[in-house]
Amino acid sequence: MKLIDMTVNGFANEIDSSSPAPGGGSVAALASDIGVGLSRMMAHLSFGKKKYEALDESVKEEFQARFDKLGKIREELSKLIDEDTKSFNEFMKAIKMPKDTFKQKIERQQLLSEAIMSSIKVPYKTAYLSLEAMKELEFLVDNGNQNAITDIGVGTLMLCTGLEGAILNVKVNLANLEDKELAKKYSYNCAEMLSEGKEIRDKLLNKIHSSIE
Repeated sequence: MKLIDMTVNGFANEIDSSSPAPGGGSVAALASDIGVGLSRMMAHLSFGKKKYEALDESVKEEFQARFDKLGKIREELSKLIDEDTKSFNEFMKAIKMPKDTFKQKIERQQLLSEAIMSSIKVPYKTAYLSLEAMKELEFLVDNGNQNAITDIGVGTLMLCTGLEGAILNVKVNLANLEDKELAKKYSYNCAEMLSEGKEIRDKLLNKIHSSIE
């Protein structure tokens, strides 16, 4: 059964076990998936309301466009929940391959290299999509249903958690990457994404806290 198809309790119990997967990478993707869902919920609760309908048509069009983009991002994040665990399992499979002969060593190294790249690319995509989602939120906060503003606040926190959690998984796997220049590039990009994500998070949370005081 796919992780995404499990019950909440089933998924939580799968994490709370002796199995190393699903682990932080899949949970990070799930956190961002839920964060996007909460943010879109605020939008769902805005459509058709008097204040929303009174907005300028251009504002409503942009609101809808951002809502739709978040939906597409969520579809991708949902896939990454299972992809992260799959990439870890492929890595472990490669590690356990025999290496008694020259041919076996070559085959093992090839599959191991592919698994290492996957274990980097999957959480990196999670981090990238999480940040892309966060960039869409301020417009929703400013123009959406203010009765649901705390929901998008929690969504913001979940997205930033998913972002940083995914970056942790990228960084821990960079040590296994033979191409050190590529590793430096990933590390730099991760630092930039995390910095931007935290800046967006703090700005939105300050705005939300101020609106409910």
